[in-house]
Amino acid sequence: MYTLPPLPYAYDALEPYIDEATMRLHHLKHHQTYVDKLNAALEPYPELQNKKLEELLKNLETVPEAIRNAVRNHGGGHWNHSFFWQILAPASNQGSTLGDKGRTLTEEIKKQFKDSALACFGSGWTWLVKKSDGSLLVTNTPNQDTPISSGQVPILGLDLWEHAYYLKYQNRRAEYVDSFFKLLYPL
Repeated sequence: MYTLPPLPYAYDALEPYIDEATMRLHHLKHHQTYVDKLNAALEPYPELQNKKLEELLKNLETVPEAIRNAVRNHGGGHWNHSFFWQILAPASNQGSTLGDKGRTLTEEIKKQFKDSALACFGSGWTWLVKKSDGSLLVTNTPNQDTPISSGQVPILGLDLWEHAYYLKYQNRRAEYVDSFFKLLYPL
């Protein structure tokens, strides 16, 4: 069965860009719900419970149809959030390996990423991914769909569901996106 991974930093470590209340709600309630519902969907299928989540998401067509949407939605939500927590760095860790990777982002990629995030209608994710041919692509996925289901390798992912930013930013998604970049590396 899957479990909620601990955050690699304290709930208040991303302030002032992402507040402690949002982090607690996002991690302890929303992410935990994805884990719980994924486990509930897999309960009648013990042969699937020991598979790596990436394997299930990369091969959704092999997941029984009765639970395929639950695995896509809740498994995707669990995978996406687990990835998201790992790419954020508290201000005190800027200049770490994560920060060094962030500095390689060109201004053009950052602009494409922000434009894509702002164009995303409703809830979903914006991603910077490496395609199978090695090229980079900025793309959006709806809901909790994940690029690994399409054979892409995520480099960056930004949660655009309102629970990720609404307490602090309300409807100011552009400010949230700008803050996201500040958590990856210093501008």
